[in-house]
Amino acid sequence: MNLEEIGPVVLVGAGKMGLALARGWVAGGLPANQLVLVDPKPLEPTVAFAREHGIRLVTTPLGILTHVMVLAVKPQVMKQVMAEIQPAVGPHTLVLSIAAGISLKILANGLFTERVVRAMPNTPAQVGKGITGAVGLHVTEGDREVVNALLQAAGAVMWFDAESKLDAVTAVSGSGPAYVFYMVEALAVAAMRQGLEPGQAMQLARQTVVGAAALMEADPQPVSVLRENVTSPKGTTAAALQVLMGPDGLERLIDRAVLAARMRSEELGRE
Repeated sequence: MNLEEIGPVVLVGAGKMGLALARGWVAGGLPANQLVLVDPKPLEPTVAFAREHGIRLVTTPLGILTHVMVLAVKPQVMKQVMAEIQPAVGPHTLVLSIAAGISLKILANGLFTERVVRAMPNTPAQVGKGITGAVGLHVTEGDREVVNALLQAAGAVMWFDAESKLDAVTAVSGSGPAYVFYMVEALAVAAMRQGLEPGQAMQLARQTVVGAAALMEADPQPVSVLRENVTSPKGTTAAALQVLMGPDGLERLIDRAVLAARMRSEELGRE
């Protein structure tokens, strides 16, 4: 299925992630007249995008024929939003939610439909390099094809049979880009402590991660092999890895961070 066959698509919440998805849909072939953006307080990038492509930008989806409704609002306001938009959801509507922590049960109860898919994309979707975890327990294979077409415009899609896995997905790939960005910050700080100028330190740290990511994408070998290819016995990299791979090193720290993110994702579903 391609994007030209889907519509109308109503996107509720056109912030950074919602707008990133919308850009991918339009670039991927979704006709502008088959997309409606719903945002009561749209930011200027959203207004400019809608104006550029001739896309309807409204404050409510009520009264709009909706084949697919995508919910891209903050989890803290999801219950309020569902109460407002529920009349726009009918038996013909497939609902796709990308709100962290909001369960299928909460969505089904709030929108009076079980035809719901819950997904967790990440911010590299803005450049078509994202990955999204998805689960839908009461949707058809045709519904999955529709969701795939929408989500693949932003990158890879991974389906799960158990909803509980999405809290882990949120903690790993949903929040993961921030971990990588912070690692770049930390590497730049370490470089400055070794005498490099701030601009030099950040350029080296930033491009090192960009290059490593590009190499990992281009080379299908296990990442452990890629790591070993950089590591000469008793060399400088080996000395650094001895610290990073020590008992209190990076693996344990990342494990604690991911656990904290997962617990917060679970809490969001209960608030």
